[in-house]
Amino acid sequence: MGGRIGLPEIIVILVIVLLVFGVGRISKVSEELGKSVRSFRKGLSGDEEQKEESDKKEENKDNDTNVQI
Repeated sequence: MGGRIGLPEIIVILVIVLLVFGVGRISKVSEELGKSVRSFRKGLSGDEEQKEESDKKEENKDNDTNVQI
């Protein structure tokens, strides 16, 4: 065994997980995982928007300072 996981091993693992947790529990976990990923992506895009806004504010400050001199 070279340490690689093939298709048969993955199928066995999925069947065991299905037996242990059940279909209802797996669907709830996958739903929560999807919500978490969406929230994470939304947070990342929000950070980018905030960074752009702060860059624009700094640029405007620099322009205002140059005008006053």
